[in-house]
Amino acid sequence: MKKLIVLLICLFSLQTQAQKVNDKQEILNLLEKQRTDWNRGDVEAFMQGYWKNDSLLFVGKSGATYGWQKTLDNYKKGYPDKAAMGFLTFGIKKVELFTKDRAFVLGSWNVKQEKNELKGYFTLLLRKINGAWKVVVDHSS
Repeated sequence: MKKLIVLLICLFSLQTQAQKVNDKQEILNLLEKQRTDWNRGDVEAFMQGYWKNDSLLFVGKSGATYGWQKTLDNYKKGYPDKAAMGFLTFGIKKVELFTKDRAFVLGSWNVKQEKNELKGYFTLLLRKINGAWKVVVDHSS
């Protein structure tokens, strides 16, 4: 009986670890899709990685913005065309799962435009909503 309990605990632990690895990869895939969408000049597709809700929080150099649509509008204002969007790269420093449906990402971003280079860091809080990871808080500087 003790061996069965130990075996079940080990199997549960392996399953939990496998799910964490899978969730981390899903988050990295989301960020890669956003990067690819950005580099295609498709800010609408880029925004699909964000929670489409009025409670989405984006914090940037101008302060806090609430709402998916307002965040999209700000991106369009700041990056009105593909040339302004430039070429985006990420440097992912950390992906940490807090719970089965909450995660944190720390990274750097770099946008190379024709005559300029923008860069900074970001922290993201993500939630798994309806089976998909979505950014619910983005602090970029």
